Amino acid sequence: MTLPNKRFRRYRSPVNAQVLAFLLTWALPLAAQVNVLTYQYDNTRAGSNLSEKTLTPRTVSHTRFGRLFRQSVDGSIYGQPLYLSNVKIKGKGRHNVVYLATEHDSVYAFDADDNQGANASPLWHMSFIDPAKGVTAVPSQDYVRCPAIVPEIGITSTPVIDPVAHTLYVESMTKESVGSTVSYIHRLHAVDATTGKERPGSPVKIEATVPGTGDGTDTVVFIPKNQKERLGLLLANGVVYTAWSSQCERLEPFHGWILGYDSKTLHQIAAFNSSPNGAEASFWESGVAPAADDKGNIFLISGNGTFDRTAGGPDLGQSYIRLSAQEGLKLKDYFTPFNVEHLNRHDIDLGSSGAILLPDDVGSASHPHLMIGSGKEGRIYLLDRDHMGGHSLDSDNQIVQSLDGAIKKLFGKPTYFNGSVYFCGAGDNLKQFSISDGKLETRPRSQTEDQFKYPGCVPTVSADGKADAIVWLLESDGALRAYDASNLENELYDSNQEAARDTLGAYVNFSVPIVANGKVYAGTQDSLVVYGLLPQTRVSLPHQR
Repeated sequence: MTLPNKRFRRYRSPVNAQVLAFLLTWALPLAAQVNVLTYQYDNTRAGSNLSEKTLTPRTVSHTRFGRLFRQSVDGSIYGQPLYLSNVKIKGKGRHNVVYLATEHDSVYAFDADDNQGANASPLWHMSFIDPAKGVTAVPSQDYVRCPAIVPEIGITSTPVIDPVAHTLYVESMTKESVGSTVSYIHRLHAVDATTGKERPGSPVKIEATVPGTGDGTDTVVFIPKNQKERLGLLLANGVVYTAWSSQCERLEPFHGWILGYDSKTLHQIAAFNSSPNGAEASFWESGVAPAADDKGNIFLISGNGTFDRTAGGPDLGQSYIRLSAQEGLKLKDYFTPFNVEHLNRHDIDLGSSGAILLPDDVGSASHPHLMIGSGKEGRIYLLDRDHMGGHSLDSDNQIVQSLDGAIKKLFGKPTYFNGSVYFCGAGDNLKQFSISDGKLETRPRSQTEDQFKYPGCVPTVSADGKADAIVWLLESDGALRAYDASNLENELYDSNQEAARDTLGAYVNFSVPIVANGKVYAGTQDSLVVYGLLPQTRVSLPHQR
């Protein structure tokens, strides 16, 4: 936006500084450049947006920051919202758009800056169900022994966007009844981000087989009713990856699957199963997406299940796993804790947390490429991504670092920013640990005064480069909270302190907000809720003479 320089030179009163600030704030949505295309900003899953200039520790306060608007949707939002700037919507002009998916098998595109209600209706809304033809989301009562997601199951994972093709990839689950025949079907959709319409060749049914004896024959078959696409989708090098957990642990058989699809054709091109000769070992990571590096490696963490790798078998329960996408999802390396049998026996799930890839500048000469994660045991694992360590019977001394008791059980993932890793365990404080030269400090550098009850929280960071960093999180009692990233004792904002004015609403387990271009976007059980700088006293523009 070009400002009329002569006019602003004519008026030199203090009011005109306010006018300028007002116009610049108004112009920001038109110039927004930050896109959020995947779970936690990029494929490292480190969880930091380093291009946020509006929201700072000085501007995020109870007098200046709060809830701007709310958009109602038709079901719970388990996946993270996504954001794409300057999208040309047919017949509606250009918009910054926030995308989200619901358990009612819907995908929505909303104007990301609509704080005046002018575009309260979605820019588009796509539904993958047709009740008149017997196609619905899956009722939770179909899993009576463990209804983890209620009242229905549809789209659970975070979608992913290809910004060049303007395509949104999303996985749906439906229940389809034709006469007395009932089918449970997973589909991968490629949706035009500008219209909500399916791309040619979309959708495709999720089906897979691999050799293995785990299900009593010589082939393991993907069973749609038993599997849930809980992890976020991964888009890497022209391939869309889906990763699979159990729908219900009492409903067997199930396995950990990761399936790769050509992003242009949606043809399946790769499949990996974590327990082909055994059982379980599924991927769920509390909704975190698989991590990927720029060398074609994909990293996941499996949950409870068969582990027989050291005995010559193929099964990798309770393990960090590195797969080569360049070799058709071939296993290249792994790490399994020494106490794997104890973890299995007591349902201490390593795969409750996802891993994040750390930047090279915190590595050491001997371990330049690091990753970090935890799990239900609360033990922090710092691993060399190039030499993960395999399995040792007596200890984990073969890995870079193992810290027992540093945090409580972790769901979701840690977050990295500027030499610090942030963990938020269930029943624990949000803690900041310093990391440098390949080592994590054993005691927190800072931590919040408050503790966070189950399931803890999934932190995310916004900053302007290395400055003005804020840690954001959603709390299970229905609150958006913000902390100074340099000192977590300094709480900047708690939406629950503002009563009805800033209410978030009903929290969804393991959910995480995103920060983009001066606003914070969070999904709940029935709404998209948007926070930002509150409108200040209205400023009258000078009359043109």
